[in-house]
Amino acid sequence: MTVRTRIAPSPTGDPHVGTAFVALINYCYAKQHGGQFLLRIEDTDRVRSSPAAERAILDALHWLGLHWDEGPDVGGPHGPYRQGERLAFYTRYANELLAGGHAFRCFCTPERLDAVRLEQRQMGKPPGYDGHCLNLGEKEIAANDAAGIPSVVRMKVPREGSVTIDDLLRGPIVFEWRTVDMQVLVKSDGWPTYHLANVVDDHLMQITHVMRGEEWISSAPKHALLYDYLGWKMPQLAHLPLLRNADKSKLSKRKNPTGIRFYQRMGYLPEALVNFLGLLAVPPLEGEEIMDLPTMIGRFNLEHVSVGGPVFDVAKLDWLNGRYLREKLDAHGFEERVRAWTLNEDYLGRIAPLAQSRIERLSDLGPLTSFFFAGRLDVTAAQLREGKLDELALRQAFVMAAALLDALDEWDVPHIEEVIRAIADVLEKKLRDVVRPFYVAITGSAQSVPLFDSMAILGRDLVRERLRVALERLGGVTAAEQEAWKKMIERGRPAGETQA
Repeated sequence: MTVRTRIAPSPTGDPHVGTAFVALINYCYAKQHGGQFLLRIEDTDRVRSSPAAERAILDALHWLGLHWDEGPDVGGPHGPYRQGERLAFYTRYANELLAGGHAFRCFCTPERLDAVRLEQRQMGKPPGYDGHCLNLGEKEIAANDAAGIPSVVRMKVPREGSVTIDDLLRGPIVFEWRTVDMQVLVKSDGWPTYHLANVVDDHLMQITHVMRGEEWISSAPKHALLYDYLGWKMPQLAHLPLLRNADKSKLSKRKNPTGIRFYQRMGYLPEALVNFLGLLAVPPLEGEEIMDLPTMIGRFNLEHVSVGGPVFDVAKLDWLNGRYLREKLDAHGFEERVRAWTLNEDYLGRIAPLAQSRIERLSDLGPLTSFFFAGRLDVTAAQLREGKLDELALRQAFVMAAALLDALDEWDVPHIEEVIRAIADVLEKKLRDVVRPFYVAITGSAQSVPLFDSMAILGRDLVRERLRVALERLGGVTAAEQEAWKKMIERGRPAGETQA
């Protein structure tokens, strides 16, 4: 048997270091066993998926040195490798499940389902589908179709007995069937959910080992049932731990930068980041923590991956990256890395026109543009408060900006400017008064080169981090405030009409 593993990210946002961790483990396992590593794009979320996000995933993983044997950019015998191009497969097997009596049409409205879940919660029961459409006859289904009532396809799930999932990391995990929901397999628009598409693709692509995040543990019995219904052999499963902050909370961009591209923009070397992620799964030999990818593959053992949740220790990453910069690069190699990082024609070519009209001497260039070559800025709360916005408006503006900028499909000057103007409208403030604290947060100064151009050049990852740091300087934001202020900008309501 040829070992075949895969990474299957969704192109719905910036590539996450957790994705890199999962990819690295799948890559090492496949290569250690002389197998193949695949990349598949799971783009069935048609609202949030974008070609730009897909490109970012491919670029980030390639930057790390993880190259796949089959994928959307390299092809292969089991394509297409984007789920959006594989709808015929999902339709075929959904119909097969319906014909075999293993799935059923469900015409329940969202309002009915919400009411059922609310009643279940009030009764202290776990929310789940109540089987309302489970036994509809052909005449009822035909009548509903004739009336144009939307429907989904759900899988049938036994209500008695249990199933045991053999996890390569966690051992046997037992699930009672009564706790497993009757999962939607095909949405009303004809597109599959993750569960059907995942099972069909893993089978047709001959995946032998599925190593994915622990958040998918609860999906394992549903997938096992689908494999059984379709008469297929299920791949071996291993549910990997989520990366954690030092306080053991889930790694998230609210507390720490999580994007691979952030670490690239900050000047970390890809081999250092891979080495750091590898240390979370591969113990160092005799205390030597420097490992290249071939060494990592040779030492890899899935049993060494702790299910307790490895800590993403940025201080350890800094130390490791420093060693690479000092010990692994000669003077010429260091110069090449610096040029590739930011001292290159493309990056400098975007900055120079912004600075040219604002300097009297070339030596003015350094102080004026130094923020383009920095990571976090050492701004103070006093600097942020020097303008005309009060404390509440300042914090609201930064929270709204973080949410809206994250949601942009296109990261460019017109879209960034549109976001800041929308915030000024909602806060009922003059644009110049709103722009001023953003200048401080993003450039470190109340006056600099054009703000929106600067944000476009810096990139989403660094801008996000600088906004996060600015919020921290102002005392942070609660989850309730964040949610309320995000809703405020969505509705376009003035600040005074919404209380956190």
